[in-house]
Amino acid sequence: MRLITASAILLLASPALAAKAPKPALAPVAFLVGTWVSGEGKVADTGGKSKGGSMMTVESDGAAILRRDHTETFDRAGKPAGSFHQTMLIYPDNGGLKADYVDGEGHAIHYIAATVTPGKSVTFTSAAGQGPVFRLTYESQSPDVLAITFGMIPPGQSQFRPIATGTLKRAK
Repeated sequence: MRLITASAILLLASPALAAKAPKPALAPVAFLVGTWVSGEGKVADTGGKSKGGSMMTVESDGAAILRRDHTETFDRAGKPAGSFHQTMLIYPDNGGLKADYVDGEGHAIHYIAATVTPGKSVTFTSAAGQGPVFRLTYESQSPDVLAITFGMIPPGQSQFRPIATGTLKRAK
């Protein structure tokens, strides 16, 4: 019985079972799929820098894109200031795209809407409410380069404030 269970788990976890292409609702953001490495990013809150990598894969038989990241941060002097992991699931819902984000620092963001320019850019926006409104934008600068901007609109304000910006390059 244990052998059957172990075999079933291995089959379910096999990358060969992952879909190779997203379903039509995710096709406009298929430019995100791939393995990416970052150059030096800017962390506006601290004046420091960041670097890391991201893997975005098609999952659930083409019905979702899963983003997994590792980010390292550095202070103004360039000394290591910490690191964390991030995960975001992008999925179609009610005729649009939504996403759910969590990181190793205990943050969670539920993006309720996305503005998409097919094959070129996507901007995810969280709900307005008690806290800030978060906005995450990916823009394809070329097939091998993504520009990223993450920021927020603080409660009671209307001005967008960048938190982090940078670029990802497709890993070769």
